[in-house]
Amino acid sequence: MKNHMEVNLVRADLDDAKEIHAMQIAAFRELLEKYQDFETSPASESVEKVEARLRQDVTSYYFICVGQTKVGAVRVVDWKEYGKNKRISPIFIMPEFQGRGIAQKALRLCEEAHGSGNWELDTILQEPKNCHLYEKMGYRRTGKTEVVNDRLTLVFYEKRETGERP
Repeated sequence: MKNHMEVNLVRADLDDAKEIHAMQIAAFRELLEKYQDFETSPASESVEKVEARLRQDVTSYYFICVGQTKVGAVRVVDWKEYGKNKRISPIFIMPEFQGRGIAQKALRLCEEAHGSGNWELDTILQEPKNCHLYEKMGYRRTGKTEVVNDRLTLVFYEKRETGERP
């Protein structure tokens, strides 16, 4: 029988910066150790950077929850301008909750809240599970990549308009 988890997004505010920051460090720590991407890893960011994002008019931060449990977070940058891509950066699920389809459900909820077309994001080329998740969700590689270091390359994705009207 399929496990039906109730995944929901709960809007975060400035008071949640320290909690988001701590979760982000925990969620990205293993990737940081693997790739040594100290300049770009969310695990290297300061709490001030999270606070600055929370203050942006175009940013919506959400806790990803299963029931009442916070299992991750996602930041949506929505310029609310026709033709300008919305951006997911970052999205993360705590290690003990990964591999359960939670990120897929969270991405769907972001699309329901902000519109289904014109999204972009980037992920680590060397992490096939991440690439598979986004491709399964309808994201296509743009062809752009960015080499961060000899271990890590970022690959850029977008999800185009699906016939919706502005």
